[in-house]
This record gives sequence, C-alpha cells and structure tokens, in this order.
Amino acid sequence: MKLTIINMYGTMNKTKLLPRIVFFGTPEFARYCLAYIIEKGFEIVAVVTAPDRKAGRGKKMTPPIVKTYSLANGIVVFQPDNLKNKQFISDLKSLAPDIQVVVAFRMLPKVVWEIPTLGTLNLHASLLPNFRGAAPINWAIIEGEKETGVTTFLINEQIDTGAILLQEQIPLLDTYNAQTLHDALLIKGAPLLAKTLIRLSEGTLNPKPQFIKGNEKGAPKLTSENTKLDLNQSLKEIVLKIRGLDPYPGAWLNFNDGNETVRMKLFQAEAIYEENTEPIHHLIIKEDKILIVVKEGYLKCIEIQLPNKRRMHAKDLLNGYSFPKNCLIF
Repeated sequence: MKLTIINMYGTMNKTKLLPRIVFFGTPEFARYCLAYIIEKGFEIVAVVTAPDRKAGRGKKMTPPIVKTYSLANGIVVFQPDNLKNKQFISDLKSLAPDIQVVVAFRMLPKVVWEIPTLGTLNLHASLLPNFRGAAPINWAIIEGEKETGVTTFLINEQIDTGAILLQEQIPLLDTYNAQTLHDALLIKGAPLLAKTLIRLSEGTLNPKPQFIKGNEKGAPKLTSENTKLDLNQSLKEIVLKIRGLDPYPGAWLNFNDGNETVRMKLFQAEAIYEENTEPIHHLIIKEDKILIVVKEGYLKCIEIQLPNKRRMHAKDLLNGYSFPKNCLIF
C-alpha cells in the first residue's frame, strides 16, 4: 500500500511503499508510540495487546489503553492469552506483516517473532546491553546512572539480546523520578522507532550485535522483595531507590503499631547529612518533619502512604495520624 510519510518536521516526503506492521504493546508508553507512527503515515494492519483485566475498587473488566486507542482508530485488535495459540499464529500469518513492532509487551515466542519478512523489532527504554529486563526506567534511576536512552533492536530467542538497530541517549537528571524519566524517554523513543521503521524498510540499517563489556546492569521485574528499602545502604542509595520507584510501585518499609505490622511506602524523601544521637533505624518527629535515623544522618520522609490511605505530605499525615513511641523501622 502506498502512503505518504510525514517526516519529523511535519513536511511531506515523496510517496513510497510502506511496510505492513503488526504492533505489540499494552501500556501508555506503547500507546504513545503507536499513535506517533500512525501520525507519520505507517500502515498498522493489527495490534496485539494484553487481555482485559479487572481494575479499580469495583474490579470492573478494563481494556488496556492500547486496545481502547486502536479500536477508536479502526484497527483490528488481538488479545491472546497464549501467544502460541494455533489460531492466533494463523491469523498473524494471514496478515502478511513486513515488520512487527514490540513496545512494552511480554516476551514473544520464536513462532511469532519469525513471521515478518523484515523481522520483529523492539523499542527498549535503555541503552542496551545495559539494563536488559522488565524495568529499565526504574533501575537506571536506582543505580544512579548519569545518562540513559532508548534502543531499537531485532528480537531473538533471548530477552533484550538481539542486534541493535539504532540508539539515542539522554542525560538522566537528578530531578527525574520514574514517571518523568518515562515521559522524557517517550519523546525520544517514538521518533527513533519511526526512523528505524523507515530505514529498515529501505534496507539502509546494519544491525550490530550487542557488545558485552562485563559491567552491564540488569533491570529485573519489580517485586515486593526488591522494592523494599535497606536502611543499611547509604543515604544516597536510599533516596535513589525511592525516586526510582515513584510513582509506582513505591519503595517501602515496615514498622510495628501495637501487634500490627504496618507497611509504609515512601514516594519522596531527602537526605540530611548530620551527626545524631538517636537510636538508628527509628522514626522520630521533629518540627512536623518525619525522620528516619540512619548512620549518615536522617532520611527525611516527604511524601508517605499508609495502608488504605492516599499518598500524603508528611505534615498532612501528622495532622491525623500518630506514629507509635520508639517506632523502629525495618
């Protein structure tokens, strides 16, 4: 099908043959990229996304944002529970895609990613081979990186290990949390994806194997275990972890309130470096400030969430809640 590509500056290029694309993705990161390449004139013959899930207090079945967007734009949507389902594979093959694009989706089996003639490419939110895995945005902040970026690469049998197509880096600012870094990477990632699609269809890309230096860091899936704060780490490391898990899922700690163990999430915090004589790892209140005593000084808890409550500024929380005396954090 012949369509007109709109280049990055909004002007028209000459009409050329565009690839037939099947797009795989589920969250907002994927929806943004899908909308971007559609606006640039690419032909999306179908979208594959996750099944509808129960969400909210009423546990109502809710479609992924990519599905909602795709149906509103007249695009065929598949939501397979099993990516190896024979009917799903048959349906994909019947679409005869030239390229498949994966953005924030689960790992594809070989029987799926080998279908298109030009390959299946992934947009990953890191500078591969650094931060391979499910949560590259969070871990780049947690690990204190000074720069990060986006990578397009060809999918193979191992996660995030395929040949690199294009990359673009950005500085990782001290002000970024997971949401604001996500947004910054979107702005870079969508145009990089469009550029990759054009060059891949033109045959002007030379995929390069990932070069492993040996000091690469991973980006494993976020779990209850690896989102818990370790107060024996440095204040810098603790604050980075809080930033890297804000706004979701949130870094957490426990304290005892009577016979009940309470999980407290921290979303904003500040390092205060000064000598102290208070018992280490205890929570104290000073001048409407919530502080946790650590070796280097204090962790000032700015925004907190207690179970069944909304996120609150420390001062607002103290207006209606009293922490227990001798409150040990663990």
